[in-house]
Amino acid sequence: MSLIGEERKDYILNQLNLEGKVKTNELVESLGVSSESIRRYLEELEEENKLKRVYGGAVKINLSREEPSQLKREVLYAEEKRIIGRAAATLVEDNDVIFIDDGTTTLHMIDYLLNKKNITVLTNSVPALYLLIDYKNKELFSGDIFFIGGKVSSVQSRVTGSLAEKMLENFYADKAFISIDGIMIDKGITGFDEERGQLAQKMMEHAKHIIVATDHSKIGLVQFYKMADLKDVDIIVSDVPAPKEWEEYLVKKDVTWVAAT
Repeated sequence: MSLIGEERKDYILNQLNLEGKVKTNELVESLGVSSESIRRYLEELEEENKLKRVYGGAVKINLSREEPSQLKREVLYAEEKRIIGRAAATLVEDNDVIFIDDGTTTLHMIDYLLNKKNITVLTNSVPALYLLIDYKNKELFSGDIFFIGGKVSSVQSRVTGSLAEKMLENFYADKAFISIDGIMIDKGITGFDEERGQLAQKMMEHAKHIIVATDHSKIGLVQFYKMADLKDVDIIVSDVPAPKEWEEYLVKKDVTWVAAT
């Protein structure tokens, strides 16, 4: 494949991140190549497991409309999530009060909070709670821990529901660190589960700054429940830079995108 061909494939993937789908006839017009060439590019990208071909074009791979279990989520893009978690942790300052939701990306933050002084962590994540307790008992974490109580999901190892939301009403934080299942410029940030999404919304409402942590696989996807508009987010931490077509919007809405390294 020539360099120009690779550039065309990159363009196709970028459009997928923007729209969640591409149409063959529109790609023919925008790239100025034949429909046969477009079909070949789509076939090659599908073989690389980067998209799924459908009639008239292709869509971004969305492996499931159901949320994977917590154990499965832990191993998906684990290295990318570790890098994102480390970068997100740098946004935490001494004396901060922070919400950390139940995402496996935000979970990775905890390993990098050990040098922070006098921070308070509120979480609805059972794995995050156990990890914080372990570090606390080993005298590696000196802050305070609050567990948001309510209905427990054994599959997702988290707490959600009306009791959790009621408890959260009593607290305010400097920063809320939120994991997501989809992000698009026009659809905002979305998740699989409405109860989890509602609790995340409450965290965002009660925080001065909203920070989204997401790996590249969520870009260009939209899921069942809308948690917030993109303009409502202060910082997005990802393992890749923002799509170029998003840059003007992000600047206009004062949303900072951090590409973790």
